[in-house]
This record gives sequence, C-alpha cells and structure tokens, in this order.
Amino acid sequence: MTRLRRTAACLLLGFIAALSACTPSEPPPDPVEVRARIVRLLPTTLADRQGWATDIYAAFAAQGIRPATPNLCATLAVIEQESGFNTDPVVPGLAKIARAEIDRRAEQHDIPLLLVSAALLFKSPNGKTYEDRIAAVRSEHDLDRIFEDFIGSVPLGRRLLGGANPVHTAGPMQVSIAFAEQYAKARPYPYPIDESIREEVFTRRGGVYFGVAHLLAYKTSYPQMRYRFADYNAGFYASRNAAFQQAVSIASGIPLDLDGDLVRYGRKKNDIGPTELAVQSLAPALAMSSTQIHRTLQQGETARFEDSDLFKNVFALAEKQTHKSLPREMLPRIRLDSPKITRSLTTEWFATRVEQRYKRCIAKENHPP
Repeated sequence: MTRLRRTAACLLLGFIAALSACTPSEPPPDPVEVRARIVRLLPTTLADRQGWATDIYAAFAAQGIRPATPNLCATLAVIEQESGFNTDPVVPGLAKIARAEIDRRAEQHDIPLLLVSAALLFKSPNGKTYEDRIAAVRSEHDLDRIFEDFIGSVPLGRRLLGGANPVHTAGPMQVSIAFAEQYAKARPYPYPIDESIREEVFTRRGGVYFGVAHLLAYKTSYPQMRYRFADYNAGFYASRNAAFQQAVSIASGIPLDLDGDLVRYGRKKNDIGPTELAVQSLAPALAMSSTQIHRTLQQGETARFEDSDLFKNVFALAEKQTHKSLPREMLPRIRLDSPKITRSLTTEWFATRVEQRYKRCIAKENHPP
C-alpha cells in the first residue's frame, strides 16, 4: 500500500537515525531485555514471536535507532497494518490484478492482446507456462518472480513491462523496493545477500530492516507519531510539506492540493508545478527570485527545509492573514491508488488505522495483562 515517492526521496539518507539514535551519554540497551519487551508487545497468537523479536531488534541495533517503546510500537503497528505479521502476505484476486496490469501495459504500448496471450503460453524456467503461473499466483513474491522471469526470458517481456518489474513494494512492512535499493547503497546491509536487495525485501529480516529505516531513520519535529505514519505512506516529510502547502494557499489565495509534493520531479525544466507557481506569486513579499524559490523547494524532502527563510516567511505571511498560529504538520490529502486497493482509501485513513494499532500497543506496555 505504500505510495512510491520520487527518486530524490530515496536518496534522503544524510540524517539517518538522527531522531532516535542513542546519545553517547545513554547506556546501551540490553539486547535480552529489548527482545523480551518486543515479545511481550507482539500478538500472543503470532507464531515464532522470538524470531520476529530477533529481526526487529536487529533492525534497530544495526541502524543505531533507540528501541524505545514508542519506536517499537510504531514498527509493530505498521507491520500489523500492512501484512498482519505475514512475511509474504496473500493478496486476494492477485491473478486477476496481474493479468489486468499486463493487458493495461499492452494497450499502452499498442501490443495486440492476441500477441500477449501467445507470449504467456511460453514455458517459464520452472517448466510451467507464464499463463499457468499467473493463474495460480497468490502473493507479491510469487508475482515478482514471474515478472522477473518474464522480463528476462520472453522477447516480448521487456517491451511489455518496460524492463521494469511492476511489483514496487514487498515484505511484512510493504516497503518500497526502490527505497531499499538506494538505502543499501548509502550504508552497508547487515546481512549476507543471497541474491539481491530486491529479494531481501521479501524476507522477514530484510523487510523489517528497510521498513524500520523508512519509518524511523530520519529526523522530524512531529509532535505525534501519526505524521510519521502518513509519511510512511506518502513519502518523507509529506506531512510537513502539506502544512506548508496550506500556508502557501492561505498567503497566495491560490487553492492547492495538499499532497506534500512541492516541486515536480522528472519533468521538463520549465514545467513548474502548482505549489511552486503559487510560491512564485509571493516572490515580491518574500524578496526571493524564482531561482532561489525553486532551489529551496527542492529541499522539501530534507529536514533543513523547515529552517529555510522561505519556509519561515511563508508561514509568517499566512499567519498575518489568519491572525493565528498555523500547524507545521498535517495529514496529506492523498487518495491511494493501486490495483490492490478496491475501496476509496486515503493517506489519512492509513495513518489513522496505524495510529489506532500503535495506541493499543502502547496501552499493552503500560497496562500488561
């Protein structure tokens, strides 16, 4: 369910563990005590609670993230929401979803469906046809293997799928595979890599490791964990940026979608997004050039953006109009769009559901049975 952000978000790694890392003055946590606490917080009906506790503790320890109860409960809440503590969760109707995605891409590339059907009758490396394998697929890991084989073995596969596997999230925390691959380039992955980082994301240890990184290994000033949950779904700093967009809209009088995207990535140089256009309308009041505005907005997926003059002055203009202090964070207004989603869901819905699970976890620690 996680919404894949731009590549720039995946490269945002300079402040890893800045929020939760243990300070030199703090004694190191006792691994035995931490693992025991995780076991207590895990669902009592969960199989292999010790194994889950070991992998979760290892993810925190390897990244220097403080295993405080709020951080542990945040992790457990996301795992429960995304997979129900299933390393390779079953996706209802996945075979139909997969075939619809192939047909959609065929139409996109003007490939006749008859040709696609013929390509799916090719035998795959395991001896079964791709059509048979897709018809029997139940999990994203299974589908990922099918697509990887299809891209590499069938001449039409690379053209049809554009050389890119359409499975973008994986594992018990449904973390972005692109994020995991970029993160692994920035710091050593603590486990032996049997095949690839992509395959590691589908494992419990890898999925938890990269999921914890995406959830907790970046600095924020959020007063509540729910905004991290929204960021996990919408991208780094989406909650802070949505609040900034609201301030821009108030100051400029220009309505904006509060989606957390401050600039358009991967577009033509002169293709400026609506948020940037609205900020540029404030250029005289901000005493900034268009170039200065653009360069500062490009910091929107970093912690330092909120320390910029642009950020502070936009809020000052908006608060002068409203005569009240405005929040520096809010839940982004994004409708979730994925073939797996059959209902009308939003980032706010996701953050709220995870927060409910988080609060139950905190209550369990505070009031053990």
